[in-house]
Amino acid sequence: MKSGVFLVLSLSLLAACAPQRPGARLHPVVKPSDPAALAAVKPETPQQEAGLEQRLIENALGLKNQSQLNYKIQSGDLIEITVFKETDMSRTARVSGNGTITFPLAGNIKLSELTVPEAEALLAEKLSEFLVKPQVTAFIKEYSNKQIYVLGEVKKPGSIQIPAERRLTVLEAITLSGGFTDLAAPDRTKILRGAGSTSQSIQVEVNRITKLGDKSADIFLEPNDTVYVPQSFF
Repeated sequence: MKSGVFLVLSLSLLAACAPQRPGARLHPVVKPSDPAALAAVKPETPQQEAGLEQRLIENALGLKNQSQLNYKIQSGDLIEITVFKETDMSRTARVSGNGTITFPLAGNIKLSELTVPEAEALLAEKLSEFLVKPQVTAFIKEYSNKQIYVLGEVKKPGSIQIPAERRLTVLEAITLSGGFTDLAAPDRTKILRGAGSTSQSIQVEVNRITKLGDKSADIFLEPNDTVYVPQSFF
């Protein structure tokens, strides 16, 4: 039975990756939101492997975004706030020591210990006294407790706070996350930095650090970096 399920998943991913011929029969596609199903698929070509790895990275970043949604705003966080169709009200504000910011029309408002969706709802409620159905978007541009994320094939994936007294390297972050799993492909480790048009993917050759002693390959991390350790497919 298990082999039958594996075969269906493999055919599904191959159908998604391969170009379709006219009249070709389409198989159901494995959804990118199903990491367990994706992990079970074994690509047969470099192109399929690259496509699958990209889907797994997207899943990992989705988990990171979810964890950020659950994050509670702290004093010292830098928050970017926009109000739809009210460009003059856009602000970037630092949360004060008592957990508040000052915002046009809303005045002094406490945001500490609220999640980003809760902060957006509170600001919209305050602004609704002056605007019709205001749509507020908030984004944490800088965390007061600077952190990075280690995701993929490590034993304890999640966020790690960067020590205030020193910088953190890729290998140190992986060690703090419990080290590699048995399925990891260490030499394909990536640092995902930035977002949108400024995003970067930086390859890290772990074997150069661990086996050749090349310290220069152990890159220093920046706040909000994501270290992603892919799975070895073969």
